[in-house]
Amino acid sequence: MTFRVVWTDCDHESMTEEENVLKEAGISDFKIEQCKTEQDVVDKCKGAVVLLNQYTPLGAHVFKNLPEVKCIVRYGVGVDNVDLKAASEYGVHVCNVPDYGTFEVADQAMALMLACIRKVVKSNDQVVNKKWDFSEMAPIHRMSTMTVGVYGLGRIGKAFAKRANAFGCRILGYDIDTSSVKDNPEYDFIKIVSKDEILKNSDVISLHCGLNPENHAFMNKSCFDLMKNGSIFINVSRGGLVNEDDLAEALISGKLSGAGIDVTCKEPLPDNSNLRNAPNIIFSPHIAWYSVESASDLKTKCAQEAVRAVFGQKLRCPVNKI
Repeated sequence: MTFRVVWTDCDHESMTEEENVLKEAGISDFKIEQCKTEQDVVDKCKGAVVLLNQYTPLGAHVFKNLPEVKCIVRYGVGVDNVDLKAASEYGVHVCNVPDYGTFEVADQAMALMLACIRKVVKSNDQVVNKKWDFSEMAPIHRMSTMTVGVYGLGRIGKAFAKRANAFGCRILGYDIDTSSVKDNPEYDFIKIVSKDEILKNSDVISLHCGLNPENHAFMNKSCFDLMKNGSIFINVSRGGLVNEDDLAEALISGKLSGAGIDVTCKEPLPDNSNLRNAPNIIFSPHIAWYSVESASDLKTKCAQEAVRAVFGQKLRCPVNKI
């Protein structure tokens, strides 16, 4: 038996929401696999028209050997585990879900920024260890005196900018494409600047951009050197955007006064990562996307996109051109 819809992999405890969406649309020929490699996908997903995908890499080997596949729907925003060029060459649509956790990720970036500025974790550790001395937290600066640089002005970047602006911060923004912000009165508080300017003039830099071959590890020593002494770095986007050894060195040297990191190049963070030895860094385990509501939205929207693909309807969020 062949299945029109196949999950290449998924680590969710329950697939009830997705299954309900498919069944309500009259789709009963689906199955769930746990593939690790492209060859696993080729071996286990024959006959599939739509692949729902979480982590498994998908490239030309898959598309060549599974010609029936017409669409891939990725759980989440990023599509860096899918070879978009190869997908386009083989006529395979790749779709994501860009709007399921916008507020959550913006909130996490804000939470990490606040924790770094107000030294929440360090303060907590002090009290737990039966100390009580605010002077050990100095210096802490007033939020309304600070400039926050938002690197990437998509949905999440703009949502984060609004939050930082509400705290009275001056907002600088950088993006390759600023069309959604420029001349838009809703975002007239964002001053658009160049890449070098945002790095040089911000007290906080928060990354909000996707990962692709062109920007892999672009946040390296040269960028950290441009940042203000004592500034703070936040990353809730993709770990691969950052040279982690260079970030660790910037923290160890005191060039940066703190960092808030939700994503790393390898997850979980390896035991031998230099980031583990860096001071004033706050981690969260790739949780920025999560709330009960966002998790439900993600599952439902993935399944709904799969339904549209099966029936040849207009796709909501294709990311490649074919």
